[in-house]
Amino acid sequence: MAQTASTILGTGAYLPDRVLHSTELGERLGVDPQWILDKTGIAERRVAAEDEATSDLATHAARRALVAAGVEASSVDLLILATTNPDQPLPSTACFVQHNLGASNAVAFDLAAACTGFIYALAIAHSMLTADPRRQCALVIGADIHSRSLDYTDGGTCVLFGDGAGAVVLAKTGDSRGIITTNIGTDGSGTGIVQIPAGGSRLPASADTVANGLHYARMRGQDARRTAVDVLPALMDDLARDSGIELSEADLIIPHQANGVMIEEWAKLFGAPPDHLHRTISWSGNTGAASVPIALDDAFHKGRLSEGDLVLLVALGAGVTWGAASLRWAVPSPAALG
Repeated sequence: MAQTASTILGTGAYLPDRVLHSTELGERLGVDPQWILDKTGIAERRVAAEDEATSDLATHAARRALVAAGVEASSVDLLILATTNPDQPLPSTACFVQHNLGASNAVAFDLAAACTGFIYALAIAHSMLTADPRRQCALVIGADIHSRSLDYTDGGTCVLFGDGAGAVVLAKTGDSRGIITTNIGTDGSGTGIVQIPAGGSRLPASADTVANGLHYARMRGQDARRTAVDVLPALMDDLARDSGIELSEADLIIPHQANGVMIEEWAKLFGAPPDHLHRTISWSGNTGAASVPIALDDAFHKGRLSEGDLVLLVALGAGVTWGAASLRWAVPSPAALG
């Protein structure tokens, strides 16, 4: 009997219309735009319009993924939205997205694991589909509007992040192609590396928290780099072992778009040729939980994925969180579809 697999049937992405170039940021910060490009590999990033919320971006990406997969919203049993920028504290932003899509049969909830959020959500969706005979189809979304929590006088953060959303439709199939394995982890001792200190139960919003800029993202960049060196090689080795593969067999690696320089460093950590890591960083910036699905969608539409390809996903995020997934690609390339 063929083993039931959970397979990606379609992808979708959405980036807001407004483009924020590094030239404009350089003028704001009083630095040479070339410095931003050299340090981050980012020439531009997108910024959500004033009337756009995270649920709006997520809805756009999800609709595109559903169309690509040929799946009706009413067929979705599970909707997981990975984000650290919800529309509001209560209710879950996934509930707004469920309503927007008309996915009335879907169990919907948010997941907060920062930049690793999409891979966490993918791992949970995969586990739920394969374990529960009642669930056949999942919509897995990553969406973040970082621009609402950035201090545009802080060159250490504002040059890195952009807004966007990406989504995949994951379905239970008899196809041997699909998710092979996932590997996720956390080290809570690193909570201070990337954080937004205020706005929760420890430091509720107040005049003082606003005046002291405690609602802005803060990051210790060098600590984040050191964590990547400590965590990622073992993560990918474990993923390869659990998948029964060699890392060198991967046709494409989709990394979290942390920053262009870090992606180059990650390629060396994985022992992979630089062109095996797909990049959107130069035009998207770091879109947090959205960066892996946006890059996956971009790789597909640029013809970098063919049926049967071995694809690896990997991310590192605040928390510290990390995650990776291996899968066999099952969607015909755009060229093959004609």
